[in-house]
Amino acid sequence: MSANNRRTFIKNTIAGAGFLSLPSLLQAQAGAKINQRKIVCVGGHPDDPETGCGGTLARLANAGHDITIIYLTQGEGGIRGSSHAEAAAVRKQEAINACRVLKARPVFAGQTDGETIVNNEWINKIQALLEAEQPDIVFAHWPVDTHPDHQAASLLTIQAWRKMQQKFSLYFFEVLTGDQTMIFHPTDYVDISDTQEQKRKAVYCHTSQHPDKIYSRGHAAMEIFRGQELGVKAGEAFVRMNGKQQGGLIIS
Repeated sequence: MSANNRRTFIKNTIAGAGFLSLPSLLQAQAGAKINQRKIVCVGGHPDDPETGCGGTLARLANAGHDITIIYLTQGEGGIRGSSHAEAAAVRKQEAINACRVLKARPVFAGQTDGETIVNNEWINKIQALLEAEQPDIVFAHWPVDTHPDHQAASLLTIQAWRKMQQKFSLYFFEVLTGDQTMIFHPTDYVDISDTQEQKRKAVYCHTSQHPDKIYSRGHAAMEIFRGQELGVKAGEAFVRMNGKQQGGLIIS
């Protein structure tokens, strides 16, 4: 089956499935009136959502959808030689600046970098944050990740999704695949060619994290590689959580 036919088949399959998914938001024709949707991304630290799915978030925001980024921590342990309080102040402001670039609203859940907790109390707290947002789609870390804070953000989101009876579509993003994200086999792709630079500007708001090294460690290569898989300049890849809703997509 040719690439074009395969894409058409997948799009047609989704169209008949009767549920909200990424294609229905991203395939709207330019200039068409949109039905605004709520999108939430849950990340472990400031800079994780930006590097993992910043291009997709920017594309959704530019289309007129409402974007919230929930940061599980404020990155308290992320600046060598700084106290937790000092690092948190710097990294929180960097996240706020990045959200301005992405046209998103930041929310800080209140856990501590390097000391994240997964228990019933925190599942309930994340559930409350998500219920306050009433999201249609949520992005979260892939649970098979070498960073415990990423794992915590993912597991808390998954359990909240289950307790909320899977009321939103859940997608997982990747960060530094092969180094942090492991055994990630995408079900979904998004063309971020037009928002790649916007994503980069958001990542570069995190000056304390040496954004040039973030890209040189693999994120630039990931954007190119996922784009090649999709047949475009730059892409981001996702794994869709299967529950009551089923589907897959390739979206350009």
